Order: sequence, then C-alpha cells, then structure tokens
Amino acid sequence: MRPATFESPELVDLFTTYTASPDSIGAHLAQATARETEHDPLLVVTGTDLALYPGGDAGPVIEPYRLASRGFKELAGISHLGPALATLARLRELAARDGRESSGDDGWRADAARLLAAAKAARAASSAPLWRDQIAVRAFAGREERIAAMIDYSCLLTERFLQRALDDPDYLTMAAVRRDYLEGPASHGDLPVPFNKVMIATFYLTGMDIAHRVIAWLDAAGVDWARAMVIFAGQSGRPTAGVTQESHSIAGVVRAVSRGRLAPERVFIAPHAPVFPPYDPVTKDSSAARALEAGYRGLWAGLRATSGLAAGMFEGYPRFAAPPAEPVLIGPGTTSVHAKPALKGPGDWLALVTRLRVVMEDPTQLLSGAVTDYASSELVAHANDPSAVTVPGLDGEPYPRLIQ
Repeated sequence: MRPATFESPELVDLFTTYTASPDSIGAHLAQATARETEHDPLLVVTGTDLALYPGGDAGPVIEPYRLASRGFKELAGISHLGPALATLARLRELAARDGRESSGDDGWRADAARLLAAAKAARAASSAPLWRDQIAVRAFAGREERIAAMIDYSCLLTERFLQRALDDPDYLTMAAVRRDYLEGPASHGDLPVPFNKVMIATFYLTGMDIAHRVIAWLDAAGVDWARAMVIFAGQSGRPTAGVTQESHSIAGVVRAVSRGRLAPERVFIAPHAPVFPPYDPVTKDSSAARALEAGYRGLWAGLRATSGLAAGMFEGYPRFAAPPAEPVLIGPGTTSVHAKPALKGPGDWLALVTRLRVVMEDPTQLLSGAVTDYASSELVAHANDPSAVTVPGLDGEPYPRLIQ
C-alpha cells in the first residue's frame, strides 16, 4: 500500500495562514473588498438568465433572455442545413474510403432521406402568418414576409441538392456543397442567394432578438456601469465555448449596451461558478438567485483584491492590460485570424463568412455568436430599433421560389 504523502504541519500552517482558509489573511482582504463594494450593482449572466443585484441587500431582478427566445430553434434548423449537407458529404467520403458504400452499408443515404423529408415538412409549415401571428418575435416585426421567403428558398435549395445526391452519389462532394449550395456559382447557373448568406441572416436574426431584449432591459435598469461588477457564470454553449469576453456572445451585448463605460477589468468569466436554476417568469421566484449573491460578490471581490495588490507590489513594471475586445479588419490577403474579424458593414461578406468559419473551427466560440456582437452594436447605434438596422443576408436579397 502506498504511504500517504507527508506534510509538515508547521509549513502547511504557514501556507494556510495566508490562503486556502476562510480565516486566512487573503480571505480577510477579500472580505474587506466585498464590504467596500456591497452597495455596487452586480450583474451575473448565466447561460439562460441575467440577474441584476442592485446592492445594499436589495433582491435581484432577473431577465430570462435565453428560454424566452421565440423562433430560435426554427431559425437554427435553417442555419444548420449548411453544416448538415457538409456532414453528409463527409460521411459519404468516409464510407467510400472504408469500402462501405459499395456494399450498401454507407449510412449517409438514410440520413439524407430523413433530412429531405424534414426540409419538405418545414417548408410546408413555414409562412408569413406563422412568423407574424404565432412565433411573433417583436424584433422581427415587418420582416415576416422576407423570413418566410428565405425559408422557402432555403428548403427548396436543400431538397434539390439532396435529391440530386440520392440520384447520383458521386455528386455528393464537399466541392459540390461549396459550388452549388454555399458559395456558387451553381453548375446550373441558378443560385441567386448563396446559402452562406442564409446562415448569416439566421444567426443575425436570433442575435438581434436576444440583443434587442437585453439592451432594453439593461437600459431600463439604469445600471451605473462605472461601478458595475460583472460575472459570466457557468457554461455557455458547448463545453469549450464562451470562456473569453470575445467569444461570449452576451458579453458582446453587455459591452455594447455599456457604451464604453464598463472597464474590462471589472468583468470576469467564471465557467466553474455556481448558477441558479433558470428563472420562471410565471412564479417569479428569485430565492435561488438571491441565495447565491454573497458567493458571487465574494468571488468578484476576491479576484479583484488579488489583482489590486499587483500595482502596489510591482510599481514601475509593465502592467497587465486585458486584450482589446475590438476585432480587427481583414482583407483579401488575410490567411488566418485569431478571433472573429471586424465588419466594415452589412455587405462585408469576406468578414461575415470568415466569422462563420471561425465559430465552427475555434472550439472556444459559440456557434450562434457569429454576429451577435455586430447586431448589438448596430442596435445601440440605432436606438435599439430593429427596423432601422440592416439584416445581412435577408434585407435586399432576391429570394425567389425555386422550381423543384
């Protein structure tokens, strides 16, 4: 049996005198910092809700931004058509490489047929009245006809591609997906709107809806951003995503609505912090969120307290500055980027499609966050009026009814 690791009681006591103990010197500093900021507003953002703790023992006010989304899954189903066709092409390539395609055990055919049936059913169900009267997203008002036309076009384009692939398996290649679906020009000369534009439009619409509601709520709350303490708590999206301010889509919304008044060093991403259950606007029970306030304030204060020591201890040495959240512009000669690039406007398709690649290729990104930051900044610049902004890939695009 392996002996237990020996520890010197005296040296361990020296260790716990400063840290790793609720009565340590470091804990006392965190507690003092927490007392100093107990009246400051604290904004905690989870994967489903925003909770604003005003300070001074006032209870939290909660906005359920994620579960209150309408039309999110419906639009996501459309945006997923691009990756779905690319996945089928990859599955067919693997089946051919393994020799399973010639034996009939290729798998992709059943998936393609299922997707074909789902696309037909979705096209039949979608209509302008559905989007206007039933899904009824406030931020989409006035665009329901265009959304329905985009969905009709997208499903028909997908059906046409899938039927050709089922009739001629050799057609199903990644090159064909790019040429006849994602980018163009299609071999038949009929691709009036490349599907890359559809993916941007659907991501923008969902991001615009969330941003519109969050901006309205935070503006109405009157947050003192210069004093605000902000924590993004728990997991957001896939397990590796949203761990930086640049890759966290709601961080982009908060940054935009603060209008430059929120200092980056007052924001912490805490993926391992506890989170309260999704807020139920019917019961309006905020007790679980309220119970976590002291822990959240202690977490924020402890991190700030330790960071604040450095300036006094190492005066005269270069200070740490958080990386700028502002994205960089790219051009035709750009071969790689480390984050989502900046956009020159709604017609900057090099940067827009590059963002699609970034959110798929970089595991730290949120797939749905391709353009949420851009939608947020556009809404802030236009008094949070969705009708005043341009939805790239939707507004001004010629969505015809394709012939099957």
